Amino acid sequence: MPYARARRDRRRPDRGQVAIEYLGFIPILMLLALAVIQIGLVAYTAQQAGTAARAGARAASLRLGAEQACANAVSDWLAGGTSCPASYSGKEVTVTAGVDIPSIVPGWNFGRAHKTATMPLDH
Repeated sequence: MPYARARRDRRRPDRGQVAIEYLGFIPILMLLALAVIQIGLVAYTAQQAGTAARAGARAASLRLGAEQACANAVSDWLAGGTSCPASYSGKEVTVTAGVDIPSIVPGWNFGRAHKTATMPLDH
């Protein structure tokens, strides 16, 4: 009997220690999760900018206008911050698409993703 009481008394000071350590680690896990999501948004926006540049260059090579083609090529929630100026030189057209990178943390600005595409002009 004295052995059981001694063993029970020995465990008491450690009770809840794991829970407190876990609670201390939660902010780090949350910050890591936000960083992973933000990196995914940056990569997705860069991919969308490449798609917009190719679509804009294709439309501009046919003389149909790059801006509308670019806006139609990206996701609706990114289209508002998209610009695609076309630059004609000789027998080709170059379109540089710029898409605003969304931020999940208010106040942080990640700028724009820029991609360029060049296509020959259709005669």
